[in-house]
Amino acid sequence: MLFGGCLFFVRALIDGFAKAVWMLIVGRMLLGFGVGFANQSVPLYLSEMAPYRYRGALNIGFQLSITICILIANVLNYFFAKIKGRWGWRLSLGGAMVPALIITVGSLLLPDTPNSMIERGPTEEAKTKLKKIRGVDEVNEEFKDLVAASDASKLVDHPWTNLLQRKYRPHLTMAILIPFFQQLTVINVIMFYAPVLFNTIGFRDDASLMSAVITVVAACIGAKFGTSGNPGQLPQWHAIVVVLFICVYVAGFAWSWEPLGWLVPSEIFPLEIRSAAQSVNVSVNMIFTFAVAQVFLSMLCHLKFGLFLFFALFVLLMSIFMYYFLPETRRRAYR
Repeated sequence: MLFGGCLFFVRALIDGFAKAVWMLIVGRMLLGFGVGFANQSVPLYLSEMAPYRYRGALNIGFQLSITICILIANVLNYFFAKIKGRWGWRLSLGGAMVPALIITVGSLLLPDTPNSMIERGPTEEAKTKLKKIRGVDEVNEEFKDLVAASDASKLVDHPWTNLLQRKYRPHLTMAILIPFFQQLTVINVIMFYAPVLFNTIGFRDDASLMSAVITVVAACIGAKFGTSGNPGQLPQWHAIVVVLFICVYVAGFAWSWEPLGWLVPSEIFPLEIRSAAQSVNVSVNMIFTFAVAQVFLSMLCHLKFGLFLFFALFVLLMSIFMYYFLPETRRRAYR
C-alpha cells in the first residue's frame, strides 16, 4: 500500500506539471503500477484483519469506497472541464496528490495483521494484536488456526513455483479466470467510454459528460438536456431506454462481480501461496482491462450492437462456470 501510494503521488505530480505528451504517458504507467500494488494488498489486508463473519461486508466496502471515489472524481472533473485557460485538466490530474498523500501516510499508521506478525515470529505479540482487533480475550481457536497455516506456509520455499503444483491448480485457475471473466463484463469500458457511448445515442456533450458522473440518473439527465446530433436515427425515448438498460447493467455488476471479483480470490488461496496468487489475480485483471479497452472502439465500429451480444455470451459462460466450479466461502474461517 505504501509503494502504491508513493506511485500515485509521483504520477499526480508528473501529470499535474506535464509539459509534453510523454510525461502524461509516464504518469499513466505509474498510475497503473500503483493501482496494481493497491489492488493486490488492500483486499488481502482487509481479509486478514476482518472477523470471518464480517469479512465479506468489509471487502465489499472496499469496492464501494472505490465507486464512491470514482463518483467524486467524475463530479470534480465535470466542473474542472469548465475552467478556462487549460488549467482544468491540470487540476484534475494534479489534484490526485491529495488522496495519494492520504494513502501513503495512512499505510504507515495501519497496524500489522496477525498473520504477518506470526510469519515474522513474535507470536505472543500477534495473539495480543488479535485480541485487540477482535475485542475479546477468547481467540485461542482462531490463533491456533493462524499458527498452523503459518507453519504450513513456511514449508513452501518458492510460492510462485508451487502455484503450478497439482494441488494448487484449482486456485491458479480461479486466480486467472475470475479477473478474466470480470473484465469481459466490459464494465470498465462502459466507464471509460461513457461520454462516447452517450454521444452515439444522441445526448449532447453536457449530458454525456454528466451521465458519466452517475449513470443511475442518466435518464433524468437526458430528459433535462435533450438530444442532438442525429435525432432522426435514434428517437429520444429510444435513447432513454438504452440509458435505463445501462443503469440496470451497472447496478447488476455493482452487487455481484464488482465486489466479489476481489473478495473471492482473496479468500480461496491458502496462506502459503496467497500473496503470489493474488498477484496473478491482479495482473490478469490489469492486462485484460488494458486489452479490452484497446480493442473496444474498433470492435464497436465493426460489430455495432453485435459487440454487446458477443460479450453477453461470455457473461453467460462465466455464470455457468462459476455456478458449477466456484466454492462457497460464506461463513468459513480464513486461513
